Amino acid sequence: MKKVILLLALCPFVAFSQVSSPTLESYIQEGLKHNLSLQQESLEIAKAQENVKQAKANFSPKITFAPTYTVAAGGRRLSFPVGDLLNPVYTALNQLTNTSVFPQVENVNELLAPNNFHDTKFSFQYPIFNTDIRYNLLIQRDLLTAQEARKRIIENEVRYNITIAYLQYMQTLEAQKIFNTSRIVLSDFVKLNEKLVTNNVATKDVIYSAEYEVSKLDQQVATMDKNRYTAQAYLNFLMNRDFGTDIIADTVFLDINTQVNVADMRQQSINNRQEISQLKANIQASQSAIKLQEMNAMRPQVFVGGTTGFQGTGYTFKNQAYVIGQIGLSWDVFHGHEKKSKIQQAKIQKSLLETKLEEVQKQIQLQVSQAYFELEAAQRTLPTAKDGTVKAEKYFKVVDSRYRNGQAILVEYLRAQNEVITAKLQESLTKYDILLKKAMLDKVAAVR
Repeated sequence: MKKVILLLALCPFVAFSQVSSPTLESYIQEGLKHNLSLQQESLEIAKAQENVKQAKANFSPKITFAPTYTVAAGGRRLSFPVGDLLNPVYTALNQLTNTSVFPQVENVNELLAPNNFHDTKFSFQYPIFNTDIRYNLLIQRDLLTAQEARKRIIENEVRYNITIAYLQYMQTLEAQKIFNTSRIVLSDFVKLNEKLVTNNVATKDVIYSAEYEVSKLDQQVATMDKNRYTAQAYLNFLMNRDFGTDIIADTVFLDINTQVNVADMRQQSINNRQEISQLKANIQASQSAIKLQEMNAMRPQVFVGGTTGFQGTGYTFKNQAYVIGQIGLSWDVFHGHEKKSKIQQAKIQKSLLETKLEEVQKQIQLQVSQAYFELEAAQRTLPTAKDGTVKAEKYFKVVDSRYRNGQAILVEYLRAQNEVITAKLQESLTKYDILLKKAMLDKVAAVR
């Protein structure tokens, strides 16, 4: 019996839907709404959506306001003796013409770094033809699709985890009922032995042995309580609730039909598994990356732009206005075959993802086959487990009757009682194991 208790204690707390009931489905929907992992994935999708918006923004003109003001002191100077060169000539000309038309010029001695200088301007640039912008948008959209598929993968995991945690909780409740029933039987057994001792039919050691069995059962009940609280806390964690929140018990799903067609499940898994959708979106993004590199190698980027503003010494804005118009072309003609290498690199990435997709498809079908065979094996053990319970109970009734008539010893009675507990626990474990295996099959086949 201790082995069965250990199995119950070690059952994984991990979970999906088709094994369901109204109560369980409500918990699944609550988990899908409040689960922290899904909230993180929603934020990742929001980030990807912002990346798409940023990629779209590159199609619009870019307008920039960029004022600068410069103060300088010291440093290199530009010195040119223009006054020394021209002033003698100007003086001679003024004397010849008897005028002062030709002024005296000072030598140039200016700081190279401009002092008290400003450049207050608006600049704009608009891409006429830019393959980077177009294909970057396509790539970001594909990556958004892949991120959305990843969220659906997590949703599938959350469904599965909640279902298994709920099954685990229900399993501990059923085990507790089995222990409670057995404790009543053992308590009656203690009273029976007390009567036998009172009537001098047995010695006191039978009372002590019976009470010891009751204490062992109480220890097992304490272990099962711990397992129930653990399952309850984990289930509430998945729904982002307080760990001590009560769980509603619902056994409707115990009557579910677990018969399936493995070929249909394999096909359904290929159609529904979001891992495949995620890889296909990444492959499409890689195809856009290939096209981007090919277009970059063949075509230039063309843009128009301009600048207008004020420039000069001091913020006067008087006679400082200027306007500049631009049309530009950028085309990397040669860079050591870098473009050819980038194209090849993008193609390799696409081939890698296509190989991964083929592998994942086969892995998924293998998972479905393994889950189906495990479910089938579990189903075959249920009739044996039920038959074992019936026979253990019949055996106990016979031993109980013999013991009351003084024809069986204490050890034989206790062994028969333990066999009943073990058989009932094994039957319960088998029933829930079928549901656990069905939940796993639903998960790997992405049953919705």
